[in-house]
Amino acid sequence: MKNETVEILMNRRSVRTYSERKIEEQEKQVLFDCAMRAPTAGNMMLYSMIEVSDQKIKDQLAVTCDNQPFIAKAPLVVLFVADYQRMFDFYKACGADAWAESGGKTFRRPQEGDLFLAINDALIAAQTMVNAAELLGIGACYIGDIMENYETHSAMFRLPEYTFPITLVCFGYPKTDGLSGQVPRYEEKFVRFENSYKRFDAAELTHLMDRLEAWQHNGKPHEYDEGNIGCYQYRRKFDADFTKEMSRSVRAALKKWNN
Repeated sequence: MKNETVEILMNRRSVRTYSERKIEEQEKQVLFDCAMRAPTAGNMMLYSMIEVSDQKIKDQLAVTCDNQPFIAKAPLVVLFVADYQRMFDFYKACGADAWAESGGKTFRRPQEGDLFLAINDALIAAQTMVNAAELLGIGACYIGDIMENYETHSAMFRLPEYTFPITLVCFGYPKTDGLSGQVPRYEEKFVRFENSYKRFDAAELTHLMDRLEAWQHNGKPHEYDEGNIGCYQYRRKFDADFTKEMSRSVRAALKKWNN
């Protein structure tokens, strides 16, 4: 099927090097407008978007988000916050606490399910903004490391109790000479199922990253210090210090969320 929008989305990649071209205020407004038209649970819009325009804060994020200098150079940086605080404050402002108590009910506070719903809203809004940026020729890169250093990031953005900084996105016009090829995805058979989940045996799973490995090493055999790409990925991605910090940070956020 030939479609210009589909072609643009199929050719997207993460962009970490940016040209000198500014993102104009009118373009920026379009991005935020598109994000606010994203699907949302019950039309509650359980997210907030914080544009990071202060260069000092960008510089700090480049350090606290696992030392990624390009964050400081991005023309537009937006923090997406899973946010149940606004809706909870709205309920109290409307007297829902007194209404609940008058009926002999306990006034409920946000719980884990509410957090996950807000996370869904925030990520859908973020991806809608990323898609809009792609259509305008603006590149983007997600920074999941914003989930690390919860206490630091909460203080930096004055985040209240029922919020969580779920993702940071950097935007900018691509510097074309800094672009690499698209990183290959897994074969569809490992991801797309029908009617039920599928698990794979060890023989099948050893081929999970064949495409990535061939792309990284130009199709040539490669020897890993860890023995194979699975052990390499385990060390680099799963058992790394930043992933342990991310888990610690999420636990701290949940503890605060659950008071």
